[in-house]
Amino acid sequence: MDKINALADPDLIQTLIIPWAIKIAVALAIFIIGRWIAKWLTGVVRKLMAKSNMDDMLIQFLGNIVYTILLLVVVMAALDHIGIQTTSLLAVFGAAGLAIGLALKDSLGNFSSGVMLILFRPFRVGDFIEAGGESGVVEAVSMFATILRTGDNREVIIPNSQIYGGTIVNYSTNETRRIDLVFGIGYDDDIAKAKQTLEGIMQQDERILAYPAPAVAVGELADSSINFNVRPWVKSADYWPVRADMLEKVKLAFDANGISIPYPQQDVYMHNVA
Repeated sequence: MDKINALADPDLIQTLIIPWAIKIAVALAIFIIGRWIAKWLTGVVRKLMAKSNMDDMLIQFLGNIVYTILLLVVVMAALDHIGIQTTSLLAVFGAAGLAIGLALKDSLGNFSSGVMLILFRPFRVGDFIEAGGESGVVEAVSMFATILRTGDNREVIIPNSQIYGGTIVNYSTNETRRIDLVFGIGYDDDIAKAKQTLEGIMQQDERILAYPAPAVAVGELADSSINFNVRPWVKSADYWPVRADMLEKVKLAFDANGISIPYPQQDVYMHNVA
């Protein structure tokens, strides 16, 4: 009863409860309004970076960092209004941050790798890459992970440290790519006719570039076939369609011209033992 009466004391309400309630309400208002302002300023910064033709990946990454810093400032301002000493709080956060950093060293490694990916930019958003044991189109690079979209529409999230610490193959860097194909013919077939057939197929395909010129040459006298190395150049976007068409057209052309495509075979001889 004494505690209830103490709380009901008008002087206590006037001197303690009401001021603290006002401080907490103002601190919440600072946080809510400050967070809205942080989002708005982040949007303005992203628009300015977009107008300066910066890379989309860099815009997303820097935008996340700007928003995090602004939100931290808003939180500190709200706490300071309540009366919490932010300097001592920063010291506590520093000590806690050191302990958390040791516990989350893998996450910090992913963050630092993300910074390096942004600075050196081995790939951009929209590039088709092979990294971290996966291949796909880059959709986003966040502070800790890179998001890829695979050819069968799967979303793959790879930690940045696995990408930056490994081999990165970017298939979209250059406008053109070379298709490397090997076709074998039998030893009884006409080499000149086969070479002429292969060259004719590439000349008839408008997607195959004239420069660099496509090449056809005997690459190997194998155990059961004479292998031709066929090297046409195409635009990167035409790589897979042209490759598939070449395989089909060569098979049909060889069949039409009586050129055989040998396959591995083994002869077995049976002997009767008395």
